Amino acid sequence: MLRTPLCNLLGIDLPIICAPFGPWHQVDLAAAVCEAGGLGSVGSVLHPAAELRKQWETLRALTNRPFAINHTARPFDPEVFDEIIDFGPAVVSFHLGDPAGLVERAHGVGALWMQQVMNVEQARRAVDLGADVIIAQGAEAGGHGGGVSTMVLVPQVLDVAGAIPVVAAGGIADGRGLAAALAMGAQAVNMGTRFVASCEFAGSDDWKKMIVDAGAEDTVQTDALEPIMPPYTMATPWHGKERMLRSPFLAQWDGRTDELDARAGELGPEIIAAILAGDTRIRPVRRPIRGTDRRHPAGRRDRAPHSGRGPKCPRPSCCLLKPAGGVSSCRPLGVPKVHRPTRRMEHDN
Repeated sequence: MLRTPLCNLLGIDLPIICAPFGPWHQVDLAAAVCEAGGLGSVGSVLHPAAELRKQWETLRALTNRPFAINHTARPFDPEVFDEIIDFGPAVVSFHLGDPAGLVERAHGVGALWMQQVMNVEQARRAVDLGADVIIAQGAEAGGHGGGVSTMVLVPQVLDVAGAIPVVAAGGIADGRGLAAALAMGAQAVNMGTRFVASCEFAGSDDWKKMIVDAGAEDTVQTDALEPIMPPYTMATPWHGKERMLRSPFLAQWDGRTDELDARAGELGPEIIAAILAGDTRIRPVRRPIRGTDRRHPAGRRDRAPHSGRGPKCPRPSCCLLKPAGGVSSCRPLGVPKVHRPTRRMEHDN
């Protein structure tokens, strides 16, 4: 069994953390990761507190293992954060903002505070505020990331973290990435994109297949969606760029933030509704946009799927829609098997 001191702190068997996915429903995925010996997580963005509370109660009924509830500065919802504290998870994770005044509240209910950072200055701040765990997320990560690569950022964060455990994130999808993270001194990895391609994740199968089929150069860091994304609502936000798979939508809008901002009222609600529905497809073009192909019919459905940049699995058939628990026995991941998933695709077909 592969264990680190962080495993003991978190009460898990394997140094693998499943990242939260913002507004996407991931109770089944989090439960599967927990039962496999890792730390499952759930997001808490863009949903009302009462609905989220039901999700957390369902998760607690599915597993008696520790799990994390994540919140964010984009947007920070005081009512939702109050509900998180009242629920009292084992771990509260946070990103995209300075958590001043929040860490103590989590500690007050016995929860550990796990802070995600994108540069060494944010890491120093997390140390000063009493974070129990620091996630160093490099630019390769899907979702929001900074401009420093994982291989550069992790050692920098380790140098300022002292005795606080550091978790590596960004571009890690298999056992080679886990081994590299541990060799640098990290005590676990935080993976998101790899878990999107699991059957428990409540996203579209098309999105999952796009991730499995993609190579490292098929993703790009962009602020194309910035004008229509939820705002940062904390006094000290930590801004990051989103990493997505290349798509016609990004080709149309990347670098045209002023134009997109002008149409935010038209496009924003529809795109957010699609995201909440677990659909990566959006309808960004209702009329031709200057400089784009006018042969595209109005209402053409397009995509803006988030994805990290990581190594392509040498046997993608073993990863596509593989149960999350099976990740622990995935040969490229190189982690000892914890339990036999109810459904799995063998490597040696």
